[in-house]
Amino acid sequence: MVDFSKVDSRAEELARSLEQKYLERTRRSRELFEKSKKVLPGGVTYAIRYFKPYPLFISKAEGTRVWDVDGNEYVDYWMGHGTHILGHAPRFVLEAVAEAMKGGTHLGYENPYAVEYSELLTKVVPGLELLRFTNSGTEANMYVARLVRAYTKRKYIIKVEGGWHGGYDILHTAVSPPFVGPESAGLPEEFIRYTIAVPYNDVDSIEEALKKYPAAAVIVEPVLGAGGCIEPLGNYLKELRELTYRYGSLLVFDEVITGFRLAPGGGQEFFNVKADLVVLGKVIGGGFAGAGAFGGRSEIMELLDHLKYPDPRSRPFHGGTFVGNPVNMVAGYTLVKYLHENRSLYENANSLWAEFRRSVDRVCEEFGRICWTTGAGTMTGIHFTRVRPRNVREAYELRLGKHVEHVYHLYSRLNNILYISEKLIHLLPSLTHSKEEIDLFTKTFTSFLADITKG
Repeated sequence: MVDFSKVDSRAEELARSLEQKYLERTRRSRELFEKSKKVLPGGVTYAIRYFKPYPLFISKAEGTRVWDVDGNEYVDYWMGHGTHILGHAPRFVLEAVAEAMKGGTHLGYENPYAVEYSELLTKVVPGLELLRFTNSGTEANMYVARLVRAYTKRKYIIKVEGGWHGGYDILHTAVSPPFVGPESAGLPEEFIRYTIAVPYNDVDSIEEALKKYPAAAVIVEPVLGAGGCIEPLGNYLKELRELTYRYGSLLVFDEVITGFRLAPGGGQEFFNVKADLVVLGKVIGGGFAGAGAFGGRSEIMELLDHLKYPDPRSRPFHGGTFVGNPVNMVAGYTLVKYLHENRSLYENANSLWAEFRRSVDRVCEEFGRICWTTGAGTMTGIHFTRVRPRNVREAYELRLGKHVEHVYHLYSRLNNILYISEKLIHLLPSLTHSKEEIDLFTKTFTSFLADITKG
C-alpha cells in the first residue's frame, strides 16, 4: 500500500532540485518576467498562464511544437488553449487568410464570407439552424444566457460545478473550490442570484434543481474542460436531454472546447445528443483571435431578428464591432471545411488518445493506484486522487496531496513537454500529435511516478 503523504513529501523535495535546473535553462524567460511585472499585473496577460517559479515566454509555434525565448523546444499539449486542432499555423489556412486580407481585414459591413461560413456550419453542426457570430466564447455564453431567458420568460439558469463558460457575470460561479459564491472580486452576489450550480454526472441533482427552480436552461460542457477533462458517465447527457424536455427548460451545450474537437459536429455528434442551443469558440476561428458563435433551433434564434422584432426592447441584444469579420470567417471556413472532409483524422486521433489513457491508467495501477485518467476523444485529464473522479469536486476533494500536480508540471517543462495548468493536469492536444509524441508523455509520466514513489 502506497503511503500518499510520503509521495507528496517526495514530490515537494524533488521540486527544489527541479527549480534550480529550470532557472538555469530559462534565464531569458526569467528576465522577461521581471520586466513584465512592472507593466502587467502579476507579470502575465492572463493568470492561468502563470506557473511557478515564473512562466515560460514563447516566441514561436509551428505544428505541435513551441519554442521559448531561450531556444528550448517543447511538444505542446495545450495548443493555444485548445484552439489549434490541426496544430499551430497550418499553412493552407494562413494562405487563405492572406488572400482574403488583400481586400481588407475588417470591412465593417456585411460580407459574403460570413454567409458562406454560416451555410457550412449549419451542415456540419447538428441542429444549428440559425446562428450568430461573436468575438469570444465568453460573449457567446452571455448572449445565450439572455436568449434563453427571453425565450422561456424564466430567470433561473442551472450549470454544473467546474463548468467554465468564460468571465460573464451570471455564469462566473462554482468553477473552483469551494464552488459557492462569485468567482471574482467585484462581482456582487446579486448577479448570481438566479444561477444554480449542481455536480456534474449527477442526474438526481439536476432533477431536484429543475423541480425547485423554473429554469430557463441547463448549460453544460459535454465534457468538462477546465474542470479536469472529465467525461459524461453512462447516459448522463441523454438523461439531461429528457429532463429538460420534461420540465420545459432548454438544453445548452457549451462546446467552446468540444466543438470540432470530439468530432466535426462536436459533442452533439460524438454522444448522439442534440441540444437546443450550442455555444462555439476556439476552433471556430480557424486559429485566429476573437472568435465565437452561438446558434440552434430557428424558433429560438429568431428572437434576435430585428425585422420580426423591430423594438430593441422586444428582443435580446446581439452585436459587436468585429463580429463576422473576414479574417475569422475565412480562417474558420477553411479549417472547418477541411475537418468536415477529413473525418478519418478524428478516428485516428481519438483512438491514439484513448489508448494513451488506458496506458497511463495501467502505469498508475503499477505504482499503487495513485492516479487515474479521464477524458473523451483527444481531451485527457490525469488526476492524483483516491478514486477516478466523476466531477470536479471529487477531482479536488479526493486529492492525495498538495504538491504532486505542481511538481509534475515543472518536471514536464524540464522534459520538453508543455501544457496548462499546474492545478489540474488536463490536455487539449491537436488531431496531428504523433504516436511518438504521445508516447513521450507516457514515458515522462512513468519516470516521474518512479521518482516520487521510490524509497
